Amino acid sequence: MTIDEVGDVRDVHLTTRLNGDVMQSASVGDLLFDVPALVAYCPSFTRLEAGDVIVTGTPGGVGAARNPPRWLTVGDRLEVDLGIVGTLTNRVAAESEVTL
Repeated sequence: MTIDEVGDVRDVHLTTRLNGDVMQSASVGDLLFDVPALVAYCPSFTRLEAGDVIVTGTPGGVGAARNPPRWLTVGDRLEVDLGIVGTLTNRVAAESEVTL
């Protein structure tokens, strides 16, 4: 998507669901470094091209930080929802099922 389609990226909300249960919920505006700063920094060490993904880290709610910890297991369905941008959905497969 282009920025004119997204609007103010700080208003985009991230929700991560594991088997339908909300594990993470945060605004992109909560990032330590804003999106323009991240995009400006990356070319200092690599060339950015269309389709590249910039990994920003993760909000609270990850497995090790939960009490009790919650880990992904085979068959789990993980959804990362970025509102207007879209939702990425993956099912956890056994290592023996993965083909490269």
